[in-house]
Amino acid sequence: MHVLVTVPWGERLGGAEMMLQTLLDGVASTEHEVTIAFLQEGPWANELAEAGFAVDVIPAGRLREPHRYAASVIRLARVLRRRRPDVIVNWSAKTQLYGAPAAVLAGMAGRVVWWQHDIPSCKGINLLATALPARAIGCTAQAAADAQQQLYPRRPTFVVNAGVPIPRPGASTVDQPTLPDGALVVGIVGRLQPWKGQDRLLRAHAILRDRGHALHTLIVGGDSYGLSPEYASSLPALIGELRLQGEVTMTGEVPDAGPYIERMDVLVNGSAPEPFGIVLVEAMSRGIVPVAVDAGGPRELIEHERTGMLARSGDPSALADALEPLVRSASLRASLGAAARARFERDLTDDKARERFFAALSRVAARR
Repeated sequence: MHVLVTVPWGERLGGAEMMLQTLLDGVASTEHEVTIAFLQEGPWANELAEAGFAVDVIPAGRLREPHRYAASVIRLARVLRRRRPDVIVNWSAKTQLYGAPAAVLAGMAGRVVWWQHDIPSCKGINLLATALPARAIGCTAQAAADAQQQLYPRRPTFVVNAGVPIPRPGASTVDQPTLPDGALVVGIVGRLQPWKGQDRLLRAHAILRDRGHALHTLIVGGDSYGLSPEYASSLPALIGELRLQGEVTMTGEVPDAGPYIERMDVLVNGSAPEPFGIVLVEAMSRGIVPVAVDAGGPRELIEHERTGMLARSGDPSALADALEPLVRSASLRASLGAAARARFERDLTDDKARERFFAALSRVAARR
């Protein structure tokens, strides 16, 4: 099966990009062919071309530029006619707005699938993407699929959980971060944006300190894509306001979060709701206890008090309550971490995710 994936980003800075790269990394061991069409120039396209993938780059600009939009759709239709894929996977709602019209122009409307990375609401770009032709919509979690089914017209959906590679000790060339000796490290990984909840974790840290617990918070990530510069710049001031100087490390943007995750005793996802939470899988793969809000994708990944902890909400007090048993007990961290690793090995490796992904696309292609 030949799959053509349209991608909106030229860099790999988030979970959706990580998921796709993980799927691509093992394609050579399958019977499938994958080509990629980027709608933005950037290093990712170059990396994949150097790895042997057939890559096209169509700088699309912004949707609000109608002449450029139309030209990009026409160029993408030419790529589709030349590549002749069996399935077209538009890797986001944005690329569905380009990929579906291009498929119609190329006479391939019946080959379109697009990927819903959010838990969509009944407004904005998700409504536009859903209105365009698609045989099915792929989702990374059932919560996203359920929400997508509330949009009109109702399209068939399927779910493929993301996976990550089994970690190899010493595989990363990134230096280990310098952290206080003997500190219990609670970390969070992700773009510095309000919905990700770095500020709420800092406030939870302050609550735990006031309850008599010592810990060190490790914030991994930067202002990816420049989406929330004011929020990113507000966090150091918040650390001062909460009197957490010396108890928090902020790394900024990093090329590989793995070495930082390995230094954590607990990894927190503070998003509410989180569509999936691939960093939770990264933690589970290393036997590190995941903590997340009891909603969205994490509810499907984590079994409360068995493979991690689920907070009742994203409020700082709820995060503190979920963290407190783990901060108190090394044995609890060890038992939950071991169970999380077992869950990962059973269901969430990259090989198993790749197998599910291509099996789902094959089923869609067979229905044409």
